[in-house]
Amino acid sequence: MILPLFSMDKEILLGALEKVKYPGFSRDIVSFGLVREASCENGVAVVTLELTSSDSTVPAQLKRETEEALSSVDGVKAVEVSVVVKKSKGSNSNQSSKTDEGGGTSSRPLPEVKYIVAIASGKGGVGKSTVAVNLACAFDKLLREQNEPYHGVGIMDCDVYGPSVPLLIGASERPEVIGENLIQPAENFGVKVISMGLLVDEDVPVVWRGPMVMKTIQQFTANVAWGKLDIMLIDLPPGTGDAQLSLAQTLPLNGAVIVTTPQKAAVDVARRGARMFEKVSVPLLGVVENMSFLLDEETGTKRYLFGKGGGPATAEALKTPFLGEIALDERIRLGGDNGIPVVVSNADGPAGKSIRNIAEKLWGILTAD
Repeated sequence: MILPLFSMDKEILLGALEKVKYPGFSRDIVSFGLVREASCENGVAVVTLELTSSDSTVPAQLKRETEEALSSVDGVKAVEVSVVVKKSKGSNSNQSSKTDEGGGTSSRPLPEVKYIVAIASGKGGVGKSTVAVNLACAFDKLLREQNEPYHGVGIMDCDVYGPSVPLLIGASERPEVIGENLIQPAENFGVKVISMGLLVDEDVPVVWRGPMVMKTIQQFTANVAWGKLDIMLIDLPPGTGDAQLSLAQTLPLNGAVIVTTPQKAAVDVARRGARMFEKVSVPLLGVVENMSFLLDEETGTKRYLFGKGGGPATAEALKTPFLGEIALDERIRLGGDNGIPVVVSNADGPAGKSIRNIAEKLWGILTAD
């Protein structure tokens, strides 16, 4: 008699799948969070993988290697592997498709959000979250001024360990539960917001391993009443860790914007970080250089305290547009400390104009297809 294989044997299956590496990476598909289902009953192993890739060879390769890995497990007599592929580029092509023997199609996450853009950086301290929040407010103003129907702007704070978006945008109210497993995002300055900073006490540290980070991102996606949005910005933590990889596999990103500062240390790390998006087939939409210079508004003199030209050089190396530079401006810092982004508090100042121009360029890139 063959006994059903469940919880214990699931761990055995995952152990076997840890031998399957994602093409181009040294990490396995389990640690990348690509395994959506893994079960075995009566000797039949059933596994579902979910990934984002525009390379048609990747799903087939992973399916083949997964079948080989599972076939070597004692007690497994047959293997059924499905691969769900989520296309990443273009709003109209951002549909999930399911590759298996029977065909079929699965639903796209956040179907009412037209464009989803990640705001990323290679290292911390470059002002990535500040740029993300100000861009969100700039998009709200820009899209309200257009003649087309306006649906809204959202920002998802995926920096689970250091969530600063609520402070920067002046959102402090706990999200309201509006249904079973569904919460209403906070909103300020016309921007809908969800963040771990709104869900835990201010002094409570978030000490989680990678799988919990991925689970949080999935919940931010599926259990928040975002509604219809023209654009959602995703504020990522710095680097190329679990949050970035989980996001690339969970959401159909239209692309990523890289934030850097001019100095060489930041530029070098920004380039390496941006390569991660290329590996998972997420297009780069452009580079923003923050803290570019200190401007004397009376004389127009610019002092390049952190060097010069790092942002354009990064964009050129990555073969992506340079979206613009943002000055080192005390009003940006004051706006963040007080929860009033500079594009709201000083929209016509140098920093406010720069950020609005960047938003216009980015919107032009997104809508050009």
